Amino acid sequence: MIQQGEEVRRTYRSDGSGWGWVDTGAMKGFRSAALSFIERVYGKDHSHYLEFHKAADGTDKHDAEVGIAILTSIKREISGGWLFSLKGLISAEIFSDFIEMAQHLLSQNYKDPAAVIAGSVLEEHLRQLAISNGVEIEVETDGVLRPKKADRLNSDLAKAEVYSKLDQKAVTMWLDLRNKAAHGHFQEYTKDQVSNMIQSVIEFMVRVSP
Repeated sequence: MIQQGEEVRRTYRSDGSGWGWVDTGAMKGFRSAALSFIERVYGKDHSHYLEFHKAADGTDKHDAEVGIAILTSIKREISGGWLFSLKGLISAEIFSDFIEMAQHLLSQNYKDPAAVIAGSVLEEHLRQLAISNGVEIEVETDGVLRPKKADRLNSDLAKAEVYSKLDQKAVTMWLDLRNKAAHGHFQEYTKDQVSNMIQSVIEFMVRVSP
């Protein structure tokens, strides 16, 4: 999009009297694409979106230059990891809420939903680890891309040395307990095992983070 903005700027023409403009259609296409991108990444209430919407609203060369400058700033934020660090913190807060819910359910002797919730948090953590370490989270089946199952993600993450084989075995055990809870095999595990699982998942997520 920065390159698109540069192309718009190069369409600048002047009538010789000090008045000039860039190609209207090209500018509108640039503005539309940039706003759509910024909205998806930051949302409409973010200063980047509001500033671009306000400042790059004409057909003057300056409008294109302002748009390029805002996109360049966004590029630096993404390249520096700031944006994804922030998203990681938000995800961590959400995970924390669900873990607390699992702990509360367990304290009320609801070991089965507690195990399912803790296992779901673990599975999403594996997905986030895969994304941050360049491990594919989808697999093609019959020509259709489908999300990898947690066991496959666990195996792929260990192969990529995101964590150790010992961690892989532990994750396999926790996922197995979650699956037993999800499929109604409630007699095959105990409350103490769920408690150990929750504490171990917390330790694992803190130690092996995206």
